[in-house]
Amino acid sequence: MLTRPIPASQEPLPVIGLGTWQTFDVANAAAQPALRQTLETLRAAGATVIDSSPMYGRAEEAVGTLTAALPAPEAYFYATKVWTQGRQEGIAQLEASLRKLRRPRLDLLQIHNLVDWQTHLATLREWQQAGRVRYLGLTHYTDQMHLDLERVLRRERVEFVQFNYSIFERHAEQRLLPAAAELGVATLINRPFGEGRLLQRLRGQPLPAWAAALGITSWPQFLLKFLLSHPAVTCVIPGTSNPAHLADNLRAAEGELPDAATRERMAAYVRGL
Repeated sequence: MLTRPIPASQEPLPVIGLGTWQTFDVANAAAQPALRQTLETLRAAGATVIDSSPMYGRAEEAVGTLTAALPAPEAYFYATKVWTQGRQEGIAQLEASLRKLRRPRLDLLQIHNLVDWQTHLATLREWQQAGRVRYLGLTHYTDQMHLDLERVLRRERVEFVQFNYSIFERHAEQRLLPAAAELGVATLINRPFGEGRLLQRLRGQPLPAWAAALGITSWPQFLLKFLLSHPAVTCVIPGTSNPAHLADNLRAAEGELPDAATRERMAAYVRGL
């Protein structure tokens, strides 16, 4: 499993993780063997990052229940978010996340979609100083908010920023990815498949023969390798509750990555389909 360093600490982070939006929002997670197998598949490949949020319904609780029943639950990298207005409401939500995830501390706390970010960032800094969280971050999921994310990154020191980026949504390449690289901020990439629309569009289309030289055997691997080939991408977090789909995604972190010319060849090929 390829890793990239978190710039703030040089801690190596596996470049493929797991998103839980919709996919882990289930009742009685312990009775869902596919979810457990998905988490086991993640760790077996040497990957660790699990990204969740209070916005994702029961996802935090599902992750906490399932990882607590697995060997070495502390081996995962737990990332979640605060998504509310007001200081006390934010603290209550953060405490609830700790309980649901069954963790004494979290690896990464992010301000979801920049909601009341100034209020929550002050709280998160207190938690970080107290050792309740290791890293702080900001998130959004639309191109229109990339400039706002960049502005906050240039104003406030955080260790992570999460945003949308895909082979068809390359807006982040203009300013946000370069800013993260310049400022030494790790990046988490959401919506790498355009919430599934890219895979639907490509279903049944042939992979180019030259993709085999990069070890690519599926469209998810093709799309993920494109993203990982950008040097400012730290970790991509496609969401799934299917262990076979996750295993396929994880193979994108093996073998050679495209160079700059091949990246553009990949994008042109997909545009032409």
